[in-house]
Amino acid sequence: MKAFLMYRDRDFDPDEKLPPNADALMQDLELNTLLEAMARGDEFVFAICRQALLTGLDDPEAIRYRQDILRDCLKNAAVVRELYQIPIEAMVNKRNSYLGIFSIHYASGVLSNAIRLLEMFVELLRKLRRIADEHAESFQSEGFRRFCAMIAGELDDDCFVVVDTHLKALRFRGGVLLSAQLGQGNEGTGYVLRKPPRRQAWVKEVLTPRSPSYGFSIDPRDDHGARALSELRDRGIDLVANAAAQSADHIDSFLKMLRIELAFYIGCLNLYERLTELGEPIAFPVPVDAGRRRHSFTGLYDACLALTMNGRVVGNDLCAEDKGLVIITGANQGGKSTFLRSIGLAQLMMQCGMYVPAESFSANLCGRLFTHFKREEDTTMKSGKLDEELARMSTIVDEIRPDCMVLFNESFAATNEREGSEIARQIVSALLEVRVKIFFVTHLYTFAHGLFERRRQEVTFLRAEREEDGHRTFRLVEGEPLQTSYGEDLYGEVFGA
Repeated sequence: MKAFLMYRDRDFDPDEKLPPNADALMQDLELNTLLEAMARGDEFVFAICRQALLTGLDDPEAIRYRQDILRDCLKNAAVVRELYQIPIEAMVNKRNSYLGIFSIHYASGVLSNAIRLLEMFVELLRKLRRIADEHAESFQSEGFRRFCAMIAGELDDDCFVVVDTHLKALRFRGGVLLSAQLGQGNEGTGYVLRKPPRRQAWVKEVLTPRSPSYGFSIDPRDDHGARALSELRDRGIDLVANAAAQSADHIDSFLKMLRIELAFYIGCLNLYERLTELGEPIAFPVPVDAGRRRHSFTGLYDACLALTMNGRVVGNDLCAEDKGLVIITGANQGGKSTFLRSIGLAQLMMQCGMYVPAESFSANLCGRLFTHFKREEDTTMKSGKLDEELARMSTIVDEIRPDCMVLFNESFAATNEREGSEIARQIVSALLEVRVKIFFVTHLYTFAHGLFERRRQEVTFLRAEREEDGHRTFRLVEGEPLQTSYGEDLYGEVFGA
């Protein structure tokens, strides 16, 4: 049995290797804040959602497959949460009441434990079947419809009758019937468990002639004889015990994978409920192929900021079609870095099949997402700030490929204006030549205005809005880079007018 709730044709791998820049993404985009809201204290949900966010999809169809399942989850939240409790109940019951099947080294112990596990699993599978039967019509997505059909097909009434019959027979309440042969040295060999003969009517049993048989009994105080008989029994039931153990292990694996795949959607439900409480909108994005260049959205906001502030935050609009570079300039503390984080966060959420924090959103996929944000000064003084920035840039260049995306936040500003602008210009030009998409927040006027003069048609220029009295609206509007970053506003805040 396969759940297939994350991919059409394979299981989700919670141990898939994360990209080398995973820690940088976690830090720069403040993903811990988002993941804590998704997890609500559940470390398992946190880990699965982190894995899904950082190992996104690169196929629009695969993204739409997950989006449809997530839409079903939002419409049937109570049912999905009930489904999620089934594998958790199995895990708790197994941990509290059962030994590991394969840690037992004798067949009768393996069989006894496997039967108890199977009986517990069967009750949970009956509950799973009931939920699937009752709510199958409530789901519209391909993934959930196939899941419900699989449950109905593989766990039908006949299946449960057969399983119950076998489990009852494996108790061997009437004893064990074995056959064996004499091998070398008259040792027993070829032990086979035989199906006991069916009981006949008593008249037939009395009248039917019987073949001669021989037997023996063991004294209750004969420990060695009892042990020898037990060893003979274990030899005969060894194959059956292993088969029962493997059946229990198969069901256990299915329930574990069901828990893993549902954990992602439980995290999405938790986050959706939290954002709804804050009055923030969500939208299912429209992904386009990585080869195209599109970023078109309305009301895009930084969900991590909303969660931190516990309230609504300002959203932004943009329509950038066929633009490979977006330059963001403007007043200090005007929302530029927040906007950049919202871009990165929406990209990760879109590519793992989630909704995004916006009223509407459409963008091209990217092969990998990289961030190059400014860092605090190196207190060990092992290298200068510019050296550290260039070293990180070198690491990104080693990993980057066409159709990736890089978010720069005030990069290369640790030197003078002229040198920083030239470094930024050369790096951006090289990345654009190999079809890397770029969002760049900068105070380097020479760099930004030079691009405005030379590549105006190829670049979208955004500016943090500032009213005449210095008030920040935290909105970004299209506009030419200005020579001032309004440092006098900060001076006024610190020293007064």
